[in-house]
Amino acid sequence: MRKTSDKSHSKIGRIVVRRAPGKATQAILQYGPLRLRAALGRSGITSCKREGDGATPRATMRLISAYRRGDRIGVVKTALPVQRIRKDMLWCDAPGHPAYNRPVRAPFAASHEKLMRDDRLYDVCIVMDWNITERRRGGGSAIFFHIAREGYAPTEGCVALSPADMRRLLPYLDNRTVLEVR
Repeated sequence: MRKTSDKSHSKIGRIVVRRAPGKATQAILQYGPLRLRAALGRSGITSCKREGDGATPRATMRLISAYRRGDRIGVVKTALPVQRIRKDMLWCDAPGHPAYNRPVRAPFAASHEKLMRDDRLYDVCIVMDWNITERRRGGGSAIFFHIAREGYAPTEGCVALSPADMRRLLPYLDNRTVLEVR
C-alpha cells in the first residue's frame, strides 16, 4: 500500500470572524482553539459591499498572498506567498479604472492607496479574495487582513489584528486558508 503524506489529508484552514457583542466595529476572530480580538470596518459588517462605504464584507474570502514592510520587520513565518513592499507599490481603488482593485506602481494618476504607509497598518498585509477573482466595479477594493490601530479603532472595511496576534496566526496560514466574516 502506498503511503500518503499528512499534508494531502489536511483540512483547509478556516478563520471565522464574528462581531463582538455590543461593538459593531470590533470582532472575535477564531482559528481552531485561538480566539483573538480584531477590528472591523467603521460601518460594521455588510452583505452589500460598495466602494468607500467603510464596511467589512460578510463573505468567505480565500487568503491569496501577503505583503510585508521589510524595513520594519524581518521575514514572516507563513506559507503564503510574501512580497516585500517597495515605495512605488500602490493599490488602485478607482472603480472606473481598468486596474481597479489591483496592485499598481507609482506614478499612478488614478485614485489609489499606498502600500508603504507611514503608520504600521501594512507592516503585514494579507490580500483576501474580495472582488479580485470576480471583480465588480464599485464592489469594494483593498479589503485586506492587516495590523490593527491602537485600541482596535475601526478600519476602512478590512479585518485587523494586533501585531502580536498577527505573528501568532501567520505560521498557520497558506493560500488554502479562508477568512469567513459572519
